[in-house]
Parts: sequence; C-alpha cells; structure tokens
Amino acid sequence: MSTDVSPALAEAVGALRLVDHHVHSSLAAPVGLEELGGLLSESDRPPAPGTSPFDSQVAYAVRAHCAPLLDLDPHVPMEDYVAARAALPVEEVDRRLLGAAGVDRWLIDTGFRGDALLDLPTFGSRVPGASVEEVVRLESVLEGIARDGDAASLELRFVEALATASAGAIGLKSVIAYRHGFDFDPARPTTDEVREAASHWLAEVERSDAEPRVDHPVLLRMALWHGIDTGLPLQLHVGFGDPDLDLHRCDPLLLTEWLRLVEPTGTPVMLLHCYPFQRQAGFLAHAFPHVYLDVGLAVNYVGAAAPTVIAESLELAPFTKVLYSSDAWGPSELHLLGAQLWRRGMTTVLSRWVEDGEWSVADAVRVATLVGRENAERAYGGRRG
Repeated sequence: MSTDVSPALAEAVGALRLVDHHVHSSLAAPVGLEELGGLLSESDRPPAPGTSPFDSQVAYAVRAHCAPLLDLDPHVPMEDYVAARAALPVEEVDRRLLGAAGVDRWLIDTGFRGDALLDLPTFGSRVPGASVEEVVRLESVLEGIARDGDAASLELRFVEALATASAGAIGLKSVIAYRHGFDFDPARPTTDEVREAASHWLAEVERSDAEPRVDHPVLLRMALWHGIDTGLPLQLHVGFGDPDLDLHRCDPLLLTEWLRLVEPTGTPVMLLHCYPFQRQAGFLAHAFPHVYLDVGLAVNYVGAAAPTVIAESLELAPFTKVLYSSDAWGPSELHLLGAQLWRRGMTTVLSRWVEDGEWSVADAVRVATLVGRENAERAYGGRRG
C-alpha cells in the first residue's frame, strides 16, 4: 500500500540544509557518454557484452532528477542528456547540480585520484556560501613518506606527517576494508612489529616503479591507532564498493573488539556506507557511544529503492548517531542524487510512520534534521574551512 507523504514533512525536509559528512570533489574535465557510464558504477570492469551501464537504478535516477536541471524533460534518453551536459561549461554543470543539492557543508576526502578532481578551493568556488573542509586519508599519508627514509624511522615519520596533514583537517579516513579487511588483530602493534612490517613493505616499494600502496595489516593497524590518537573523527569505509575489496571481510561486526579498545579514547568512529551491513552497523552505533553510521553511496546506487535502506538504518541505531552523506566522487550528478534521494527516502519512510500514528510530524522533522545536519555538526565540531 502506498504512503501518503506528509506535506509539512516534505516541505521541511526539502528545505533542510545538509552537511555531507563524507564526499569527494567533482570532475575537473568534461566527460562523454562512455566515460559517464563508467563513473555511474562502482565496478572497475567494462559492462557485459550486449548490455548498457545505463540500465541501472543510479542511471535512471540521473535521468529523473538531473535532467530538469539541464533544461531537459525527466527520463530523456541518456544520449540526449550527455549531449546537453557537454554543451555546457563544466563549471556551469557543477553550479546547477551542486547548488541544487542544498548542502551547506562539504567534508571532502582528498585521498583518492585527486588528479582527476577539482582542488578544494576550486570546488568551493562552485558552491558559494558553503563550507568546504578536508578529510585526510591515513593510507595516503603513509604512502607519501614511503621513500623518505628507512624502516626504523617509518612510524615516527608517519606521526609527524599525519600531524602536518591533519592540522587543518576536520577528520580522518581509512580504507583498511579495501587493503586488508576488518579481520585484523585489534591491538595496537608494537614498535618491533611495525619495524619488521616496514622493512618488508619498503623493500617492495624499492623494487617497484609504481606508486607505493600500503596493504600490510600491521602498518594499516599502526595508521589506524595513530589516527585514533589525534582525537579527530575517524571514518572507515564499510561494505559496498568496487571489486578491489572482499565484501565478506567488510562486515563491521568484525570490528567489535577493536571498537571496545578504542572506546576509552572517546574518538568518534564513523562507519561509512555500510550496505548491505546497515543493520549490523546500526547495532554497533546502538551499543557503543563513539560509533556512528551512514548509508551514503548505497542510497545513490539503489535509487528508487533507497527508502528501504534508509528505514533499515533507523531500526536500531539511535537517531543521534546516523549521519547523511553522498560519498559522491566525480560527476556532480552523484553529489545531487545523494541529497535528492536521501530527502525523498527520508520523507517516504518518516511519512509512513506518521501515517501509522507511531510518530508525530514534529518527531519526524526533528529526526530528519538530526540526520541531515545536526549529528554531523555535533560529531565533527566547528568548521575549519
């Protein structure tokens, strides 16, 4: 049975100015049809023969929600959409799509393929009036110093580099889920363990002409613990992503003992995306005062099915521990869709509970405001950018 959307709730959620607590910058260059198809997928493989990357929830959402902002009818063929996009300057596409997202504060992870994206000042110029702040990726800091010294000094050099990199940052992030998985020894590694691991890793770095990539579990743990020591909110990629990760090793319940060890520090741990483990993440946010979650990224990719994922994220987790994010990377369509689909999904879910008499409209507006901005403002504190 369909749910009648509460007009008062829809108006309040539509007007809510958001904090996107985990997002990346937008593309620096124009894209064509094939490139856009690849960017609307988390897979790094080409589509199967005879299929189209645009037969997906996220691509249908682009046609429905982004086309009108480019002066097109909803649901136009993707070829027409891309042609209209290409006819506009890149900065104008960004101005329209980013502006329509209704985001006041963008917390931007700068650690992945930054060469293809706008730098933070340029991104900021395309979202006038909004705050743009940096989230520093731990692995990128460690990889950046790999060739600057020996194994014995690696940990000290990392601590110093992290202090410099995070001095103006609003938070930190780790992709240990990609590099190893969550089935790691939760304890802080000893100095001897770090030096031994560093000697193996740096020997591999020396033998290779490629950019350093850290995947040694001891070094990843070292980076995590020094990240915790800063006291800055620490974001962890959880669940759904590209084929470079093993999804069964990204269940956040595998972090339980590590979370117990981190709890006395009080450092906030932000579980990002979480799909299909949003219920497990909700339990952890329920059980531990320092754990938060979002269902960003997943909301974009499930498109019209977003209300189900959003509702499951609100089952066990305290409403003060769930945050909004888009995890958009690249096309500004994803920055807009994160916001649009979250607003529609939240309005649908909360209207159902209001209609059933379980919640008042005031309850629903308050929870939407908590998730959309207030929880992030509380967890991350004042603006740094």
